[in-house]
Amino acid sequence: MLFQVRMDVSIPRNLAPEEVEDIVAKERAYSQEMQHGGKWRHIWRIVGEYANYSIFDVRDNDELHQILSGLPLFKFMTITVTPLVRHPSSIRDDDS
Repeated sequence: MLFQVRMDVSIPRNLAPEEVEDIVAKERAYSQEMQHGGKWRHIWRIVGEYANYSIFDVRDNDELHQILSGLPLFKFMTITVTPLVRHPSSIRDDDS
């Protein structure tokens, strides 16, 4: 199943810079692992915001929830999930 996920990040300003740096490094490693594994198909930064749009290709809602809740920045995120289905006019074979 494909899902579009918007993630808005709001790290508290009083968090120690070293802690922020550590969490962000863990976040990058985790997201790249999911991308290499094919679960996290696309990620785009939203210009001017600490936010992104991502496309996930997962088995079901539970797997998506497991992946998202495993994000090191999860507790600092507002997440919006939109399920996607293939459009009948699509000319691509790899978007289902």
